[in-house]
Amino acid sequence: MASSDNVPAYKTSFLEACTSAEALKFGTFTLKSKRISPYFFNAGLFHRADLVRAISRAFAHTIAAHIDENPSFQFDVLFGPAYKGIPLAATSVDKLAELDLKKFGNISYSFNRKEAKDHGEGGNIVGAQLKGKKVVIVDDVITAGTAIREAIDIIKKEGGELVGIVVAVDRQEKTPSANDDDGSPRPSAIGEVRKQYGIPVLSILCLDDIIDYLKSRGTEDEIRRLLEYREKYRASD
Repeated sequence: MASSDNVPAYKTSFLEACTSAEALKFGTFTLKSKRISPYFFNAGLFHRADLVRAISRAFAHTIAAHIDENPSFQFDVLFGPAYKGIPLAATSVDKLAELDLKKFGNISYSFNRKEAKDHGEGGNIVGAQLKGKKVVIVDDVITAGTAIREAIDIIKKEGGELVGIVVAVDRQEKTPSANDDDGSPRPSAIGEVRKQYGIPVLSILCLDDIIDYLKSRGTEDEIRRLLEYREKYRASD
């Protein structure tokens, strides 16, 4: 599939799958932060086979593209935080092998249990053990950063080395404050995680990608509202 304007082909394919299934919608939406957003990404819809295939392919391409640009970047395990990250990690490993079996054929997946198992294999980790392994977290979004920090703590406790994080969407907006319209510069939640841990935090899509994609498909009003939203809540990182 050809790319759309400045959007790479794999991102265009993912965007088309999301908009077709209404996992990405444009309109007026009130977020948990109370901000009024002109778009909404519904990660809760990624249980359908076509969307699972689309997002896992996009995760695989995002990781492969980063490695092409940074050949020294290496990892052993994709870790999916319970619960939403579990199918993302498992299916993305499969799609990485489809892309390049020689390069990615030995990559494993792993996830945590919410409650430790005291019989059988026991422990908190299912799949590949993390001790001594280079680990990449794969998840849908980073909102406040709380859940991702919990996942990082699990990896550290299990003896793994976190080397990167990949999420589906980076909204590129600053973290909320008590007076959210004060105009003061603030980093995004992703930017805070990136700075705190000193690792790459990648995304399949960012708001800039969505705007570029919409320029050839959306209405003037949809594009205007996205541009205004980006300007109002643009992160400082």
